[in-house]
Amino acid sequence: MKYRLDFKRLQERLGIAFRDEGLLRLAFTHASYSNEHHRRVDEDNERLEFLGDAVLELTISHYLYRRTPPMSEGEMTKLRASIVCEPSLVSYADSLGFGDYILLGKGEELAGGRSRPALLADVFEAFIGALYLDQGLHAVERFLENYIIPKIERGEFTVMVDYKSMLQEWIQQKSSWELHYEITQVKGPAHNREFVSEVYLNNRLLGTGKGRSKKEAEQHAAEEALHLLGVL
Repeated sequence: MKYRLDFKRLQERLGIAFRDEGLLRLAFTHASYSNEHHRRVDEDNERLEFLGDAVLELTISHYLYRRTPPMSEGEMTKLRASIVCEPSLVSYADSLGFGDYILLGKGEELAGGRSRPALLADVFEAFIGALYLDQGLHAVERFLENYIIPKIERGEFTVMVDYKSMLQEWIQQKSSWELHYEITQVKGPAHNREFVSEVYLNNRLLGTGKGRSKKEAEQHAAEEALHLLGVL
């Protein structure tokens, strides 16, 4: 299958015109493509993804803060976690057809990287970062109002519990010891990874979890730890 890399067509479909189309292209450039073409470390989308993650959290937080009727801090935190979690980001990228525009190295392409959840989630965040740099926060808010906010208003998001934060807060109330997480196994092909995470309190194993991403595996490990401790 030949994937279309006509970014002008993408902009027309989204109703957005980038001043610097190079930023848009960069948002869709995976590290495998950059490495294959011997480009610099800043010529893939990882830095934009880092920025986009923060911009997305800020804009969603602002929206939830202004929402009526007012929500409590805890309610906003849980709903935001559901809106910006990896599965949600993947669904946004899929619905917008972002997978068709990703620039991948040949190896990553053959391994099915175009449909890999973590990669799609990263591309969506990188797009948000690129839009922010190109046109500012208001442009990001308009984009979210068109494509994401209606999903929130329709109640499409379940409130997710942040088990990692819950476990951290409970431990801090009981002791000064620190938790640490370890990824102990990575199974499956590149496009369908399964991660296994363990959470420790000092050297004591508290829980083990599996997931399609490192974050998801850590959440499940924290959930098991909370059950072991009798918190859940």
